[in-house]
Amino acid sequence: MGRLVFVTGNPGKAREVSHVLEEYGVALEVVAADLPERRGDRVEEIARDKALAASQILGRPLIVEDTGLFLEAYPDFPGPLSKWVVQRIGIAGVLRLLEGRSREAHFRSALAYLEPAGRPQVFSGVAAGTLRSDPARAGEASLPYDPVFAPSEGDGRVYSEMELDEKLALSSRGRAARAFAEWWLRR
Repeated sequence: MGRLVFVTGNPGKAREVSHVLEEYGVALEVVAADLPERRGDRVEEIARDKALAASQILGRPLIVEDTGLFLEAYPDFPGPLSKWVVQRIGIAGVLRLLEGRSREAHFRSALAYLEPAGRPQVFSGVAAGTLRSDPARAGEASLPYDPVFAPSEGDGRVYSEMELDEKLALSSRGRAARAFAEWWLRR
């Protein structure tokens, strides 16, 4: 069957999605590409647009992914701008924004699959939790919010304190990747 192409420039995303899909026997070829990313409120729309742009470049069946962190204290923020916000003000800046406010948040991930000349299929995952005010030590493979995001379904630990399998069982990206993998195997 060959490898399915995953278009991303983020090694952390590539590692996580590859890890989940390997459990289902789906091998990925990771291709780094600088895709235009439109601004919007919904990660599902952004993933769909990225899949269309990647398909025009590669002309092969592929997947892309987009994730956003949504803070209860600031509806729709940072959302799809999560990476941009952490690059500009850092985790410390995000935590300062929450001083005296709700620390509840959720991640939303969307994984879009597209065959050339087809329509994108989008698979979503959500993980609710809280942002801790005291960041944990970040592992070398941690993504920016991993040291502060404690999923509600967990035991109080943040993502960076978990093994990869534990994190992916609770994370929005893990859930979106599993939804895709289950669909992929049924089609």
